[in-house]
Amino acid sequence: MRDPKNIKDLLELPIDLMGLIFYKKSPRHVPDSAAKEILQASDGTIKRVGVFVNEDIEIIIQKVAKFKLSYVQLHGKETADDCYDLLAASAKTFGCDDELQIIKAFSVNEEFDFATTKRYSAYCKYFLFDTKGKNAGGNGFMFDWSLLKQYTGRTPFLLSGGIGVDAAAAISKLAFPKMVGVDLNSKFERSPAVKNVQQLKQFLKAIEKKKITT
Repeated sequence: MRDPKNIKDLLELPIDLMGLIFYKKSPRHVPDSAAKEILQASDGTIKRVGVFVNEDIEIIIQKVAKFKLSYVQLHGKETADDCYDLLAASAKTFGCDDELQIIKAFSVNEEFDFATTKRYSAYCKYFLFDTKGKNAGGNGFMFDWSLLKQYTGRTPFLLSGGIGVDAAAAISKLAFPKMVGVDLNSKFERSPAVKNVQQLKQFLKAIEKKKITT
């Protein structure tokens, strides 16, 4: 998200988290110049998630402060040690009373080993299982959700990857005990970083009790 009016329209929906992408190669990249308007449109009404790909910790901390982020989503090749270092840097900068939460994304295909997530569990609030593709994210197609049966960890996860309105019925039938939400992005866009509010309403109505992030 980055358009103030679009953000205000979305805040009328039961959405839990709002993503801001700080990966410069993404068409959804959020520049620092947008911070004031984004905060005015969303401050105090929804928690913001900053999405980063293999970014320096110092820069992540700067974005956390500037955009008042509650979560950081790491969407690259970050290690568990990187997660620890980020939490340590956040505690040093902001104090323990304003604890930053980490969402670590993993790109899933038939070759993915879910056991690799275990070392991240101590540092992450959530995992995000996305489709493995040529891009770090936003590839626009789904992976085989039956692969999620292989996940036996304790960390809750969000489902991502090419999810559109037509996937609502299938998502409603999923029964993975650690799945706590759905990440909605490219399939609900009018243009990069601008969501189709009517499609989101339709999807939310179809799944009702599911928790959604966008």
